[in-house]
Amino acid sequence: MERDRRRRQYLRRRRAFLLSSIAAILSLITSTSRPVWVRNRTAGQNFWATAESFDDDQWKAQFRVSRATFDYLVELIGPAIKRRRTNYRVPSSRAYRSIADMFGVGIATVCIIVRQVTVAIVERLYRRFVSLPSGQRLDDTIRGFRQRRYPQCAGAIGGTHIPIAPPRDNPEHYLNRRGWHSVILQAVVDHDVRFTDVYAGWPGSTMRRVFQKSLLSDGVEIPLHLIGDASFPLKPWLMKGYGERHQLSPEQRRFTFALASARSVVDAAFARLKGRWRCLLKKSDIDVSMMPRVVAACCVLHNVCQQRGDGFLPEWSFETDPSGNYLVQPETDEYEGDAYYFLSCSSCLFCS
Repeated sequence: MERDRRRRQYLRRRRAFLLSSIAAILSLITSTSRPVWVRNRTAGQNFWATAESFDDDQWKAQFRVSRATFDYLVELIGPAIKRRRTNYRVPSSRAYRSIADMFGVGIATVCIIVRQVTVAIVERLYRRFVSLPSGQRLDDTIRGFRQRRYPQCAGAIGGTHIPIAPPRDNPEHYLNRRGWHSVILQAVVDHDVRFTDVYAGWPGSTMRRVFQKSLLSDGVEIPLHLIGDASFPLKPWLMKGYGERHQLSPEQRRFTFALASARSVVDAAFARLKGRWRCLLKKSDIDVSMMPRVVAACCVLHNVCQQRGDGFLPEWSFETDPSGNYLVQPETDEYEGDAYYFLSCSSCLFCS
């Protein structure tokens, strides 16, 4: 009996640790103002005691995922999360301190949890939820882009800057053209606004070199072709619209418009990614060495939500934020040196 009692106590503590660990990192990456927590708090009460009594709307407002999605994540990565000690440098961050206060733990513990849960998400879930389409998924992707008036497309590619605090080493390398420090996320997105390839972490001053350094330009087999904007080079498997400097025929204008319209899934994916996971929208104190994994983990979580139909709420959109408290993305240059060829035919989607 005593042995059974101790085991039940251990399982309760283990479950509470798992739930609070995942809740802590979701609270950190969403960076919400925690109105539910503040409103319902009583003296001496920690966050988790309040969170367990949230209704569905309060839960989603706090964690940016539904309770069902949260439980699903616990099931997937729970076995990889354990209580550990660490020698990591404790960050002096208001965000970490805020999470520590919420859950009644030390900042060092929050640091452990953030790293542990981030690594668990990337190592256990990335290949499961982020991959270039094949088989039936590829057929569905082609059909989805054709419904957007663009044929034979396996995905749309784009890039965006993720703000960071100035790193201690070589901060000038991370200074982008807008004058703020960043790392770059390059991603391929399918017709359902899900990430199928993610390449993150290059310094903000290296935008033009990211594509050449990514695996996509290193012999990876691309099904059919991808579509990109003017900053990408033309490839046998990468198509883009005509630049503004060209005198375009009506067919070329229709082609460029259709491609740009289909490629808008990239902008939608980045907007939802940053709107849901707000740590990607403002300067983060997360160590720059961890940012590639944090960005990848957020992309995985985005795909989990998309796949489960865990909807993105309109009020999360930073683009409609009346305060305008977000950093404007640097402009990109048109890639030069491409040779354009356009054959008109009576059966072509754009020429007919």
